[in-house]
Amino acid sequence: MDHLEEIGLRRTRWPVPRFVSGLWASLSTTGLIVAVLFFAASLTPSLIPRPYVIQALISGLSLSAGYAIGVFLRWLWSYLELPDVRPKTGLFLKIAAALGCAIFALTFLWRAAEWQNTVRSLMGLDPVESAEPFKLGLIAAVVFILIVLLARLFRLTFRFLAGRFEYVLTRPLAKVTAIAAAIALFWSATDGVIFRFALHAADSSFRRLDALIDPDVAPPSDPLKTGSGASLMTWDELGRQGRQFIASGPSAGDIGAVFSGEVKEPLRVYAGLNSAETAKERAKLALEELKRVGGFERSNLMIVVPTGTGWVDPPGIDSVEYLLKGDVASVAVQYSYLASWLSLLVEPEYGGETANALFDAVYGYWTTLPKDKRPRLYLYGLSLGSMNSQGSVDLFDIISDPFQGALWVGTPFPTRTWLSVTAARNPGSPEWLPRYRDGSVIRFTGQKNALDIPGAVWGNVRIVYLQYASDPITFFDPLSFYREPDWMKAPRGHDVSPDLRWFPVVTMFQLLADAATGTTTPIGYGHVYAPEHYIDAWMEVVDPPGVTTDDATRLKALLKGRY
Repeated sequence: MDHLEEIGLRRTRWPVPRFVSGLWASLSTTGLIVAVLFFAASLTPSLIPRPYVIQALISGLSLSAGYAIGVFLRWLWSYLELPDVRPKTGLFLKIAAALGCAIFALTFLWRAAEWQNTVRSLMGLDPVESAEPFKLGLIAAVVFILIVLLARLFRLTFRFLAGRFEYVLTRPLAKVTAIAAAIALFWSATDGVIFRFALHAADSSFRRLDALIDPDVAPPSDPLKTGSGASLMTWDELGRQGRQFIASGPSAGDIGAVFSGEVKEPLRVYAGLNSAETAKERAKLALEELKRVGGFERSNLMIVVPTGTGWVDPPGIDSVEYLLKGDVASVAVQYSYLASWLSLLVEPEYGGETANALFDAVYGYWTTLPKDKRPRLYLYGLSLGSMNSQGSVDLFDIISDPFQGALWVGTPFPTRTWLSVTAARNPGSPEWLPRYRDGSVIRFTGQKNALDIPGAVWGNVRIVYLQYASDPITFFDPLSFYREPDWMKAPRGHDVSPDLRWFPVVTMFQLLADAATGTTTPIGYGHVYAPEHYIDAWMEVVDPPGVTTDDATRLKALLKGRY
């Protein structure tokens, strides 16, 4: 009697392909049970609404992780020589487990749309009628099978290497050496071939996109604009995002239509990746361009660190140019073509060199100017730009001559300054909206303005963190693999589903997918920041002279829905 006959799957009586019957026979019952539990947990909501394809990938990964844990538990049971079941009993248990798992999985699939709608309703999105359960289940099953086959390929590789090493090593040492060699081989294949090829393809794709010139964005004729005939940089050198940054934004006429009194044309300076060879050269070029256009003669100066692609969020910069009535100059330098989330997951320190070079160049020159005649200096960054902006500042270096403030938006989870401040928050304040000490230097806010803290008085430096509780770029936590993040505990942010639950391993997969899709939400949620929330934050950071609360309200109404 062969292996199939032992478990009751006789080839002559079961009209199923040999591959399917063989796969079924080899699957672990314990693994299947844990896998389905993980699959069901993956269907519950997280921070961002998910289309069925993304959900299927999460569910497939969760199935695989659950199966691996179940197989390990079964191995541990055997290793400890605990009582085992008989073959016929094992067959019955496998069939019963399969039926129970199928019913359990179908029940959770039926509720998947309902759970997704709890997130969608919080963000003002129309509900979905179906989570496409059959398509979702099929894709998840394919992902699971592929990962299982990959795991078995790893096992075959390990056994092959162990067999060869046993000719020259003892059996235990041969196994240890074989598993190390197999891991190294698979890691090299993943990192050196698949991963780097995908990264290179993504970089090339973004590079080509950056080089495209929008026919609707013509080179500026104004000599005070970067890329004009009088500029130190050509229009082509700025890249797509740089050209958009220079060509957009409010004019003096736009600002004058909102605020009375004297207004000015805001100044914007941008250096693209093709403007110079090195980060220091690009930063120096940006500084010289800033001098040329008269940036240091304005009352306010912004050091802007863009996102991974070189993009500067229009609501973030437009809103402060309105509030300061155009009396502001902004300078930014591109450091990458890649999207922020990809740069963040692949190489989180990406862009740090450029941000440091730009801050050192501008701040270094700014400190040489008379204090009563130089502009007020501010820092601004969104997403990866926020992380790199924070990393460019060493408080011990600037404490004797500090800048005036900073607005850091959607700060990514690995940012050291943000992590230390959040960890040291006042007791009783939630992780998604901390209060830090007496609020004289650092304050946090979100959709609801939380910057007016009773009894708190701003000091010489004003730093504001703007973040949404539903932003996965900020609140992704690798340690959610085995522990519940603090931001999931009560009280939760009003834009986080009450049905969100923590599950080991699964929650990390959910948050990882959320981080990759964080910019797909409506404006004002996730990683998409709204102008009205920028305005509240900038009002505190720059304290614009002559601008009242009513003025800010009118500006919110003007900018809301524009982006």
